Amino acid sequence: MSEEINILKVNIYGTEYPIKGSTDTEYIKKVAKYVDHKMREVDTGLTVDSSLKVAILAALNITDELFRERDRETNLPEYYHQTIQHLNQQLDDCLKKYSL
Repeated sequence: MSEEINILKVNIYGTEYPIKGSTDTEYIKKVAKYVDHKMREVDTGLTVDSSLKVAILAALNITDELFRERDRETNLPEYYHQTIQHLNQQLDDCLKKYSL
């Protein structure tokens, strides 16, 4: 049983690209829209003279987001531990303040 291969045309930063794959077309559209948004965000924020430079800067921004998210997930248990300690301290402070 083979998966159906879709060809979807998406527009990214003013250029149409045919995307071929078995992934859900709505997902492909969502990803393409995100890349387009990031490229336009770079273009608006900087004076860049080529679409290649815009694409590279957008790729760097997206990669930075990915790495930060991975780091956050890796450090999640420590984050929860610190948050719980902080909340416990606040609770203890409140109990001391309002206890008779």
